[in-house]
Amino acid sequence: MAMLLAQANAQTTGSQPIVQVTPERAGWTYTGFEVYRLKKGESIRREASGVELAVIVLEGTCHIRAGGEAFSSVGMRTSVFEDKSPEGVYAPPGTEVEVEAATRCEVAVATAVTEEGTGPVRRITPADIPYERRGEGNTRRYIRHILDEHHPAAKLLLVEVVTPAGNWSSFPPHKHDTESAEEAYLEETYYHRLHPSHGQAWQRVYDKQGLDEVLTPRDGDVVMVPRGYHPVTAPPGFSSYYLNVMAGHHRTWKFQIDHDFQHIAPKDGNIMGKVEQPR
Repeated sequence: MAMLLAQANAQTTGSQPIVQVTPERAGWTYTGFEVYRLKKGESIRREASGVELAVIVLEGTCHIRAGGEAFSSVGMRTSVFEDKSPEGVYAPPGTEVEVEAATRCEVAVATAVTEEGTGPVRRITPADIPYERRGEGNTRRYIRHILDEHHPAAKLLLVEVVTPAGNWSSFPPHKHDTESAEEAYLEETYYHRLHPSHGQAWQRVYDKQGLDEVLTPRDGDVVMVPRGYHPVTAPPGFSSYYLNVMAGHHRTWKFQIDHDFQHIAPKDGNIMGKVEQPR
């Protein structure tokens, strides 16, 4: 389980991903993830064969063509830590997607293995993305629901989270690795960014059957969560950003909180905070 961390190659640019996770690499069934850093004029092409796909423009601006549709000037923020929502494009299986950088940009490509999608190709705009304040005190963090259960898709779930320096996130520790009335199986990746970028976060991935890994992802690294609980902390002096990609047998986010932390969990078990209209 020491392979739960995929380290970024920050020197990679252009058509090669700086970090990549495939189902084969992770040893699971559905979830894939990769990130590209493009200079103006550079482009990437992806064929969504056997997967549904979401391109999320994390930083900068891109032109995206998919399934005969052309979306110009996608993306509007200069940093993932800027108080703005991202933009992107969703593509069902069988769609060819091309991304061309209009400025220097960072682009995430999230995939889920499926023969079914929820078409058509569409642009994901800030107006589509609810904003949530979750937690209190040193568990406060800020969440943007890019592609959740209320948005059409077959498998993919996408959220991004900003955690202030010194705070905890993905907390209380929870898991979603079995199928039951109370829980859904979801494979999950965490794409970590730090501000300042020379920092690191801490993430523990553990269960009650012997899995126990404490990982220290740096800027651009990806943590894979095949099972177990997976809390994150941002050390003092470094703000944390992460993009979550989840996919599983069914497209629903149901989880179980670690019983050791039930005394601080909401009595109804719902860790969701105040969800606001998109902004």
